[in-house]
Amino acid sequence: MESGLSRKPEPTTLPFAASKETMKSEKRIALCASLALACAVPVFAAGEAGDGRPRKPAAREVGGQGESGALARAMEPAGRGLSAQVVYQLLLAEVALQRGRGDFASQAYADLALRTRDPGILERAIEVAGHARRLDLVLELARQWVQVDPDSKRAQQVLAGVMIMSNQFDGLAPQLISMLEADRTALPGNLLGLQRMFARSPDRQAVYQLISRVCAPFTDLPEAHYALAVAASSAGENERALAAARRANELRPDWEPAVLVEAELLARRSPAEAIARLQRFVDAYPMARDVRLFLARALVGEKRYADAKRQFERLLVAYPNNPDVVFPVAVLALQENDRVLAEAQLKHLVTLDITDKSTPYYYLGQLAQEDKRSDEALSHFRQVQTGEHVVAALVRSASILSGQGKMAEARRLLQDAAAANPQQRIRLLIAEAAVLREEKQYAAALELLDNELATQPAEPDLLYESALLAEKLDRLELMESRLRKLIELQPENAQAYNALGYSYAERNLRLPEARQLIEKALQLAPDDPFILDSMGWVLYREGDHTGALALLLKAYGQRSDPEIAAHIGEVLWTLGRADEARRTLREAQKKHPGNEVLSEAVRKFAQ
Repeated sequence: MESGLSRKPEPTTLPFAASKETMKSEKRIALCASLALACAVPVFAAGEAGDGRPRKPAAREVGGQGESGALARAMEPAGRGLSAQVVYQLLLAEVALQRGRGDFASQAYADLALRTRDPGILERAIEVAGHARRLDLVLELARQWVQVDPDSKRAQQVLAGVMIMSNQFDGLAPQLISMLEADRTALPGNLLGLQRMFARSPDRQAVYQLISRVCAPFTDLPEAHYALAVAASSAGENERALAAARRANELRPDWEPAVLVEAELLARRSPAEAIARLQRFVDAYPMARDVRLFLARALVGEKRYADAKRQFERLLVAYPNNPDVVFPVAVLALQENDRVLAEAQLKHLVTLDITDKSTPYYYLGQLAQEDKRSDEALSHFRQVQTGEHVVAALVRSASILSGQGKMAEARRLLQDAAAANPQQRIRLLIAEAAVLREEKQYAAALELLDNELATQPAEPDLLYESALLAEKLDRLELMESRLRKLIELQPENAQAYNALGYSYAERNLRLPEARQLIEKALQLAPDDPFILDSMGWVLYREGDHTGALALLLKAYGQRSDPEIAAHIGEVLWTLGRADEARRTLREAQKKHPGNEVLSEAVRKFAQ
C-alpha cells in the first residue's frame, strides 16, 4: 500500500475542496489568506523562541481552540512565498480537524508538506498526524523535516522519538549521538535517561545493542556505563551488565546508583555476595542512604533480622522523618514482635506527608486490637479508606463490635460495605457469617451462605465456608458433599482435601481415607502448618504417637496455633510425658485464653 507521502494529488482531492461554491472566487481565497496572515502577526510576536523559530505548539492546540495560532505557525513562512491556494488548503485542513475528521486533515497536511517542503507546515502536519494516530505519516514527515532543516533540534527530537515509538532502531544511533553531543552540559543526565526512552520497547536485546552503540563515544563518563549496565540487565546480559556497573563505579567511586545496579545483579547469583558488596560501600561511605536502605532490605530478605535492625536504626537516626526509613523499621519491629517500637514508628509515620496512610493505620488497628484496646482499634480501622487492607479492616471492625455485644451494628457495617463494594460481596458475606459463628449462631451463619449459594452454586469460597459450618452442626453429609464438589471444581485446592481428611480424623472415622486426603493436601502444600497438624493427628489416631509428635512440633514451630498446642498436649500425655503436656498446655493458654479447644485440653489433661 502506498503511503500518504508517495501520492501528489491535486488540490481538488483534499477534503471539502471539491465544493464548487467555495472554489468559484479567487477573491475568497485571497480574503481567507489575508485573514490567516493577519492572525499570524500577534501570535508570532508573542510565541517565538529565542532563535526566531516558532515555539513548540501545545498539544491542546490540535483539534481544540488554538487552531488559529497553530495555523499561524504553520504559515509563518508565508512571507517567503506560500501561495493563496496553499493557505486556503491549510484552512480547509484545519476546518476538517475542527469537525473531527482527523484522517482527512492529516492526509491533507501530509500532501501539502510534501509539495511545499516547508518546515512550518511539516511541523503542523506532524502534530495533526499524531493526533490522528497516523504513526506512518508522522515518521515520513519527520524524516522530510530533518532533510529540509537538518539543523533543527526539534526536528531531530521528533524523528528520534517516532523511531523509538515504532521500534525502528536501524540508523537511530547516529541520530541519538548527534543529539547527545549537541548539549555537553546536559550529557550526563541525558545518558541516564536513555533507558526510559525505550521503556515500552519489547525487544530488550535490540535496545541493549542500540544503547551500546550510542554510549560508545562517551566511555569517559560513568553515566554511559550505568546506562549500558541497565540496558544489559534488562536484556539478560548479566555479566556484561555487571562489568559496566563496576566500570561506572571505578569512574565515580561514591556513586550510589552504580553500586545498587551492581548489587542487584550480584543478588541474582548470590544474595550473600550482594550483601557483602553493599556492606563494603556503606563502610566506605557511611552517609549513603539509598545503599544502606537497600542493604537493610536485603538483610531482611535473608532473614538476618538483627543485622537489618542495626542498619535501620542508623538510618532512623540520620533520617527520622523519611517514610522510606520509618515504614520498614515499623514493619521489621512487627516481624520481631517489638510492639512498642512498631507502634511508635507507625504513629509517627501517619504524621508525615505520605500518600498511603491506610496501611500504617491498619497495622496500628491490629496492634490495638491484639492489646484489647477495642475503641482505639476501631478508630484506626476507620482511617483505612483505600488499598488492599480496606476489607480486612472492615472485617476486624465487625469482629470487635461483635465482641462488644454490638452484633447488629457489626452485621450492618459489613452489609453496607458489601452494597457499596459489589466485587467484595462474597468476602464480606463470609465475614458476616464469621461474626455469627463467633457467637455460635452456626445455623444462622449457614443459612446466610446457603442463600448466596442458591444463586452461585459453584462459588469456591462459599462452598468451603459453608462446609465448615455444616461440620459444626454435625451435618456431615452436607459437609462432605460440599468439600467434594469443591475438590471437583478445584483439584489443586489443598485446604479442601485437608478439611475433609481432618474431619474424618477428628471423629476417628475412615482413617485410611483421611490419611489419603491429607497426604494429597501435603503434596500440594508441604509446608502448611495446619496440614502438618492434620497429618500428625491422623498418625495419632492410627497409634503412631512418636511420629505424630514430631509432625505436631514441626507444625507448632511454624505457627503457634492454640489447637495445634492442644494436640501436642494430648499426644505428650498419651506418651506418659505428663509434665511436658501440662507445661505446653498452660503456656499456650496464657497466649490464647479464650480458645475453646485449648481450654478443653487444659481441663482434661493439665489439671
